[in-house]
Amino acid sequence: MRNTILNLEESRIREVANAGLGRSDVLAFWFGESDEVTPEFIRQAAIDSINHGETFYAHNMGLPYLREGLAHAMSQKHPQHRGGVHADRIAVTSGGVSALMLAVQALVDPGDDVVAVTPVWPNLTAQALIMGAKLRTVCLQPKDGAWTLDLDALLAAITPATKLLIVNAPNNPTGWTLAPDEQRAILEHCRRTGTWILADEVYENLYYEATATACAPSFLDQSAPEDRLVVVHSFSKSYLMTGWRLGWLVMPPAMTASMGKLIEFNTSCAPVFVQRAGIAALEHAHEVTPRVVTHLKACRDALVPALQALPGLELASPKGGMYAFFKLPVAGDSLTIAKRLVQEAGLGLAPGNAFAPEANGWLRWCFASKDIARLHLGVERLKGWLAKAA
Repeated sequence: MRNTILNLEESRIREVANAGLGRSDVLAFWFGESDEVTPEFIRQAAIDSINHGETFYAHNMGLPYLREGLAHAMSQKHPQHRGGVHADRIAVTSGGVSALMLAVQALVDPGDDVVAVTPVWPNLTAQALIMGAKLRTVCLQPKDGAWTLDLDALLAAITPATKLLIVNAPNNPTGWTLAPDEQRAILEHCRRTGTWILADEVYENLYYEATATACAPSFLDQSAPEDRLVVVHSFSKSYLMTGWRLGWLVMPPAMTASMGKLIEFNTSCAPVFVQRAGIAALEHAHEVTPRVVTHLKACRDALVPALQALPGLELASPKGGMYAFFKLPVAGDSLTIAKRLVQEAGLGLAPGNAFAPEANGWLRWCFASKDIARLHLGVERLKGWLAKAA
């Protein structure tokens, strides 16, 4: 087996979760998903597809109707994107993580220089390492609990030798979101250096600031179709479809043929019945996503002030995403603290050093809970544990 694979670090989030397996008394907020089941009409669309015998291969790039629907939706959300988003630039994938991996496979050769903005979901940096890239990171800086970008430092890190920039905004785990002027500056710099941008925008809809299109700023708002930009999305968060494994990517037209080949050699295609569920979700997005976002905002607005009231805790309210990322007034390794919280408080959180070494001492709390009272109970458990740990 390749040494690169043998040396990949295992998920510290999973390590914490494994410590709590089998314990019904643990309040688990460690994984990035809602505890609300997928809406019935989406599930029924998949059931109907199976009952109609749609159990065969589909086009590598996805069902035409789904690709057209995604292109229309993306064009509506990002009217500033020159010429709009057309279906021939859309590839349907077996999950957002598959879309990210496909993009990295398409763009990165062994030894290539890759820059990633961290803290970030560890899969994003691991994918570049799997391809044999030389990975460098530029870390966001915490100030009063809010993580912010040193734009000058990022631009200085991106040189003509840099093949790919990986950026996730709204960000998992911090909730940090890029401003349009920052996106414009990054895009213009990458045009000069010839650097590709891989923008993970799966949390685009989970945005709590007022905007005309009700979504976070996107690199699509600043770009043209021919730019070296790949934008990745997923049905998982906005449509309560994490287990369905359905995503898509938007790419320059010149990439389309090669992306079809890559999908063939990875998964062949996304299952038809899953794509039918995606079509149903997209057609009724106005019924699902606004409700999800409204509820998540209520969850955020319940959890964040309760956590901020705990003495010494460092936290800023996230503008986007589904996570509260905070620092406890307790010294020690994040992984150790997270495991202690499971064992001693029955509280399951993700360790900050799973996302970047610089985030050691921080914890991530996924607030996508159907029952807001469950969040308050979790805060009470944390408060009790801190009183004993102090």
